[in-house]
Amino acid sequence: MEKEARKLVLEHFHKWIHIFGRKKSEIMLIRKLWDYIIEVKKRFVLRKKKVYLLSKEEKEEIYKFISEQLKKKYI
Repeated sequence: MEKEARKLVLEHFHKWIHIFGRKKSEIMLIRKLWDYIIEVKKRFVLRKKKVYLLSKEEKEEIYKFISEQLKKKYI
């Protein structure tokens, strides 16, 4: 995998290639006190609407992506 990356990435950036491996990308950083929090107003009302019409295949792909992100605790 790293050999393939070296072919695609400029030589100037090769010293950081190890950071972008699959294992490193699947680890969520520890949350810090200064992480940003989104605060909603007390009067905020969530509206459920379909934003995009999706095909069955597109929906499956989105659910797959969301499941992966939940497993990694990214969301």
